[in-house]
Amino acid sequence: MKKIALEIVALSHSITQSHSYAVVLGEVDGTRRLPIVIGSFEAQAIAVALERMVPSRPLTHDLMKNIMTDSGILLHEIIINHLQEGVFYSKLICSNTNNDIIEVDSRTSDALALAVRFGCPIYTYGTILDDAGILIKEEKSSSRRKSRSSKPLEETIGESPNNDLKTLTLQELQILLDDAVSQEDYIKARDIKKEIDERTKK
Repeated sequence: MKKIALEIVALSHSITQSHSYAVVLGEVDGTRRLPIVIGSFEAQAIAVALERMVPSRPLTHDLMKNIMTDSGILLHEIIINHLQEGVFYSKLICSNTNNDIIEVDSRTSDALALAVRFGCPIYTYGTILDDAGILIKEEKSSSRRKSRSSKPLEETIGESPNNDLKTLTLQELQILLDDAVSQEDYIKARDIKKEIDERTKK
């Protein structure tokens, strides 16, 4: 199965859900985004590495990197290889001093925190992007911009993206999805896209 290269494009804090974060991965040679919900600790671990901040004492993922490096284990790439019931699964592709390839199961948030520290590539598969990816449109139509600026739908469903999405039409859901993406609220966008996908599959 062909691997698709990703890069971290944003760390997004949910506007509608407190204490919720998403790390947003972008398709290197495409326009799709893959938002992955993570905890605040993992978000901090990724942000520290992205900003090249040096804490006074090693954080957990810094410790993991130091142990791996001192033991002769190199991290070559991570692959987000499975999606089940909204949970992403990943594996670390490593090698040891004998050049043996080692695959290690990992939480995706931990894998990303290590990938940033090792500077290694991030991959996934097309099926996962098809299921959970969000397409970023380069241009919006004027009518859609007008619909978003008035925000009547935002008031209709309230602050939570899970409130009564089933009562909205597909066109209304698409407007909400565009609005969530433009605000970089990828957690909300993920929930709206899931509702759209469920309807279109039927």
